[in-house]
Amino acid sequence: MTELDTRGTPPPSTTNLAEILERVLDKGIVIAGDIKIDLLDIELLTIRLRLFISSVETAKKAGIDWWETDPALSSRAAHNALSEENQRLRERIEALAGDDAQEAHRERELRRP
Repeated sequence: MTELDTRGTPPPSTTNLAEILERVLDKGIVIAGDIKIDLLDIELLTIRLRLFISSVETAKKAGIDWWETDPALSSRAAHNALSEENQRLRERIEALAGDDAQEAHRERELRRP
């Protein structure tokens, strides 16, 4: 049974911080705002702020997963970026080695009597 106050109405329900946090992470929350700096009616700077707070699962449901491809945040993404860079460097070395071999062949041909 619910307690009643002196006026006969139930007290306002209290929600603890853990319940609020669970709701926010489960549903997600968006905070948006703009900061504009003007001088004599001339816009000098506009900063648009968009903040989405949620659990990873909720963010993925919303189609947000940039942290998975950011090398600074994901070891898998960092490994993929390094692998791609290594492949590009190998191809460049092979191309340069091929150019050197062709140049050496041309020099040998020119030296022939």
